[in-house]
Amino acid sequence: MPDLSDIKLIVFDVDGVLTDGSILIDDHGVETKRFHVRDGFALRAAIEAGVKVGIVTGRASRAVSLRMAELGIDLVLQGASNKLAGFETICQRAGVLPEQAAYVGDDLMDLPPMVSSGYAVAVADAVELVREAAQFITASPGGRGAAREAVEHILRAQNRWDAVLDRYSL
Repeated sequence: MPDLSDIKLIVFDVDGVLTDGSILIDDHGVETKRFHVRDGFALRAAIEAGVKVGIVTGRASRAVSLRMAELGIDLVLQGASNKLAGFETICQRAGVLPEQAAYVGDDLMDLPPMVSSGYAVAVADAVELVREAAQFITASPGGRGAAREAVEHILRAQNRWDAVLDRYSL
């Protein structure tokens, strides 16, 4: 396993990573998304363990704004047509270099930030080229615990996962 001690930020795509990739639009034109509770737990756990969390997504959605606010994540960039530029913006806002960040993606537009990051992660159901570019591939698909797996993997490599577990020990 590569040395992940320098990873200070984990940046996630949304559709296909934090969700299963479905875009649900109701009869009133309102877009909704389904987020997995364990992924949300992991994003909070990362922050509490001292690792920053950022979001870069090509779409803009009120559902994303609401969920990220609920989780206390303010490094959010929506409507990013250029994911590499978005990733670099999030890194700058977080005060970290791209090589100090991990990027979690699932589709072709995620390749540039994955390659630019210090650690590239693909969800299990990512397209083949994304899986080939990844240094770690989750066993879970996007929107079904993949973010939890990515966070746990990085925090374990940094010896920070036990501190998360200690909060729930009897």
